[in-house]
Amino acid sequence: MVNGFALGAVLFIVAIGLSLVFGTMDVLNLAHGSISLIGAYVGVAVLGGGASSAMSFVAVLIAAMIGLLAGVLLAVLTTSVTDHLRQAMLTLGVAMIAGDVLLMIFGGDVKSVAPPPALAGTITVLGAPAPVYRLVLIGVGLVVGIGLWLLLEKTQIGAIVRATVADRGMVEAIGVRTRLVLAGVFGGGAALAAVGGLIAAPLLGAQPGNDNLILLYALVIVVIGGLGSFKGAAVGALLVGQVQTLGVYFLATYASFLMFAVMAAVLLIKPSGLLPAKHGGGGH
Repeated sequence: MVNGFALGAVLFIVAIGLSLVFGTMDVLNLAHGSISLIGAYVGVAVLGGGASSAMSFVAVLIAAMIGLLAGVLLAVLTTSVTDHLRQAMLTLGVAMIAGDVLLMIFGGDVKSVAPPPALAGTITVLGAPAPVYRLVLIGVGLVVGIGLWLLLEKTQIGAIVRATVADRGMVEAIGVRTRLVLAGVFGGGAALAAVGGLIAAPLLGAQPGNDNLILLYALVIVVIGGLGSFKGAAVGALLVGQVQTLGVYFLATYASFLMFAVMAAVLLIKPSGLLPAKHGGGGH
C-alpha cells in the first residue's frame, strides 16, 4: 500500500497538470506524456546512476523549465485551433515528434535513474521495510497538492484563473490579458508533468513507450475523478495507484485490466466522474 500511495502521488502530479489545462483551456493535451518522459530523460542526463541532493534539485529546476517552455509553446500552437479533434491531432503529432527525437538521442534501451543517496535506504513502517524514496514521494505529492490548492483557492492568481474559466470576456474587459493567463496555466501544467516524470524515473525508469503509459494513467485518473476537477484528480490518482500496485501483487495476470475495470465501474455509477468540477471545467 505504501508503494501504491507513492505511485499515486507521482501520478497525481502528472495528472493534475493535464486536468488543469483541460479545465482552463478546454484542450486535451496528448503530448502530456511526452513532456513527462522528457523529465525522466532529464534525470538520466543529469543524475544518471546517482547524484547528490544538490544535483537532484538542479535536475528538478531543469525539468520544470523545459516543461514550462514546452507548455507555453503548445499553448501558442493550440490557441488558433478551436476544434477539439484538431487540437488532439496537433498535440498527438507533437508527441510523436518528441518521442522520435528522444529515441534518437537516448536510444531504445531502458535507462535507470537512482534516487539521491540520502533517500536510497529503507526504514521500518508498521513492522515492514519501506523505501525512503517512496515515502518522500508521498510527502512531495501532499506538498504539491496542498500548494496548488492554496494557489488556486486563496490567492489573487487563483482568482484570476477561476474568473478566466468562468467568463473570459468579462476578465478581458477589466484589462487582464487572458492569453497570458492561459499560457501560464498550460506552462505550469506541463512543468508539473516534466517534474512528475523526473521523480518517477527511479520507479518507472526512462524508455520509449513510457510516455504513452503515463498519458494513459493520467487520462484514466482524469476520467475517474472528473474532467477539470482538482479533488477528482487527487482521488483518482490514489485509487489508480492502489489498484495498479495491489493488482500486480495479488493478481499479476489481470493487473493490466483492473484499472480499466475500475474506470468502467465508476463511469457506470457516475458518468461525470467521482468529483466532477462544479463549473463545467476549471481546475479548482
